[in-house]
Amino acid sequence: MGQIQSVAEDIMLIDGFDLNLQGRTGSYLLLREELTLVETGPSQSVPYILKGLKQLTIDPKDIRHIVLTHIHLDHAGGVGLLLSHCPNADVYVHPKGARHLLDPSRLITGARQVYGSHFDALFDPVIPVPESKLISVEEGDTLIQGLTFLHTRGHANHHVSIYDEETNGIFTGDTLGVRYEPLAQDGLEFILPSTSPNQFDPSAMLESLKKIENYKVGRIYFGHFGVSHQPAEVYKQLANWLDLFVTLGESAYLHGERPEKLANRLLDKVTAHLRENGVTDDHKVYKHLQMDLPVCAMGLLHYFSRL
Repeated sequence: MGQIQSVAEDIMLIDGFDLNLQGRTGSYLLLREELTLVETGPSQSVPYILKGLKQLTIDPKDIRHIVLTHIHLDHAGGVGLLLSHCPNADVYVHPKGARHLLDPSRLITGARQVYGSHFDALFDPVIPVPESKLISVEEGDTLIQGLTFLHTRGHANHHVSIYDEETNGIFTGDTLGVRYEPLAQDGLEFILPSTSPNQFDPSAMLESLKKIENYKVGRIYFGHFGVSHQPAEVYKQLANWLDLFVTLGESAYLHGERPEKLANRLLDKVTAHLRENGVTDDHKVYKHLQMDLPVCAMGLLHYFSRL
């Protein structure tokens, strides 16, 4: 798998090497009349985006639209930096997310609480977006030909997904969870919910799943990572794992467990499942899981603390 791959006739996926991992977080470039980029990743991904554009012989100044599914830094932290290279682009975001792009101080504080001493290496700098560049998108709004915005809560209250009529696909950010590309490369489609703090809501996540399911898409463009052509399998896995995560999270909360202990419980369940599917314990997917599951555990415990 290279840094750039074609995932549809006019859609390219650029690997941003988020967390220094290949196949972790990607940006989708729509090669249409008005060039559109879905997701930027963190600032550390911007050089990879620029390199990808250069390989495609595209001038960054020709990018007209930058679409963010949500404002978490692994999806949108690089937008301010990227705009310095894409001066003709506008930024599209949920109304509840726009103010945090204008002033990212709360985003930075929240991410520091989760990532601690690793924050600077993973996300710094986080540059504000000028107000003149921001466009808030409502449910049902459209952009260029065939792109429709849907509000899809569950992972975050300010989350949008984007239905693409031209490919009958949907860009889902983190709404439908994480698709583990290292396993997909081995022929195993594996999806886990993303339950990170601080707005995770399992009921809203299932409602968003049903909303997306009603579109009867043929493909799902994941923020993490790549494209699934098995939507029914995605929906099934997300619902099943979400139920298990919530059950384990509730038990951990009621017993006063620390996030670290819950993360180990989650990892045990995932490891057992992967072993049943022939995945060895030294598979590179565990580098991804060891980053994800502690954050999922934090979000689960935070959810139950709010009830």
